[in-house]
Amino acid sequence: MKKKKYFYYLFWIFIVSSIFGWLFEVILSFCRGQGFVNHSSLVLGPFGLAYGVGALALSIFLYKFKKSNNLTIFMVSAISSSILEYIMSWGMEYFMGFTAWDYSSRPFNLNGRICLLFALIWGLLGIIWIKIIYPKFCKIIDRINFDNLKIITNTLICFLILDVFLTLTSFYRMTKEIQDIPPSNSYEEFLDKYFGYDYLDNMYVNVDRLKR
Repeated sequence: MKKKKYFYYLFWIFIVSSIFGWLFEVILSFCRGQGFVNHSSLVLGPFGLAYGVGALALSIFLYKFKKSNNLTIFMVSAISSSILEYIMSWGMEYFMGFTAWDYSSRPFNLNGRICLLFALIWGLLGIIWIKIIYPKFCKIIDRINFDNLKIITNTLICFLILDVFLTLTSFYRMTKEIQDIPPSNSYEEFLDKYFGYDYLDNMYVNVDRLKR
């Protein structure tokens, strides 16, 4: 791993994992017969940020254990990822009033935020990630011209900043929409039209709690 590219390794791990996480959730929804459910964490683009953060956590937590035996990697990955998943779920519910996932119906769950099944999955993914995927991913990044990599990365960062702003303002406006408060300007009208309650309800679990 080249030190000057360390940020870029982590950034693209986050982005690629977020996209694949979103795709996984979409496919899972189709398999469950739910049709298309947009599980993106942001209103624009296919970004399942929980998966991106999870991949970052696996990369950071497991890097020092990359030469350890599989059982050690499994345990570190399962425990650290579950703790992170619990914190993320709690944070969403505390600040936004709802969560993006709910394991209440699964056995051996803790407050619906984490469960044994996904802890085992995180453990297995940790082994696959740090032993196979992570080294190959870094080699792919190394093949990209550094100047081009910086341009693409900076462009995407700007887009994500805009996307986060749009998502947060959509949430805020949705809370007003639920209270039947009419839009006060053209931007809020835009949010109601394109990113209102129905749009966000298709993205997140338990949005309906805000109506209670």
